[in-house]
Amino acid sequence: MEWWYYPLLIIAGVFVGFLNTIAGSGSLISLPLLIFLGLDPNTANGTNRIALFMQSVSAVSGFKKNSVFELKEGIFYGIPAVIGSIIGAFIAVETKPLVLNYFIGGILIIMLVFLAFNPQRWINSNENNQQTKPKLWQFFVFFSLGVYAGFLQAAVGFFWIAALVFSAGYDLVKANAVKMFIIMLYMPITAIIFAINGQVDYKYGLLLGIGTIVGARLAVVTSIKKGSPFIRYILLFAILASAIKIFFF
Repeated sequence: MEWWYYPLLIIAGVFVGFLNTIAGSGSLISLPLLIFLGLDPNTANGTNRIALFMQSVSAVSGFKKNSVFELKEGIFYGIPAVIGSIIGAFIAVETKPLVLNYFIGGILIIMLVFLAFNPQRWINSNENNQQTKPKLWQFFVFFSLGVYAGFLQAAVGFFWIAALVFSAGYDLVKANAVKMFIIMLYMPITAIIFAINGQVDYKYGLLLGIGTIVGARLAVVTSIKKGSPFIRYILLFAILASAIKIFFF
């Protein structure tokens, strides 16, 4: 490993952790970087999960310390996500990563329209929409997202946020907190599956992870201080940038 890989991975990790925690799409930065530094796509996919787990632990501890959400809320939505992620990870280690460019890009454009023209739906939580018992359609939604997250992970943060906003009535601050808890639940399981198949570079993953810990904690402080309106603008930028990258690069 070249000496400049060390600061590059840590600095990149700070940006990835911040972006993933406050919005999403950090993997669209970290995955190309890991491939650029010499990892094959599958190993980059597995290695990235080490950093994402470290990031999620940092973010969850910060959100929980500030009483943004209750653990039972995350477990409620996390169980189907974990089940789906296991299936997705087993599919990923046996195949080359599937590039769902136009499908993912199309979903992001739809989210962009909703963010731009229906801002209050994302900013104001609706306590009346909180579910007191599991609904079959919610299980299917979070299970499906879990399959995708276990398979590729890239841009899935946007989808977790949308699912939590529209199915649970959360504002963006709380949606981000629960999103990170869900990621913390399934990420180590999927990382183990990749590791068993020899598709994890621990040194790269830990260096990237050190940066994501810092970035995640900065994002927690920023999101709580600035609130949902600020997060909405970050989401608009991140989704637009991700859609451009998917369609044109």
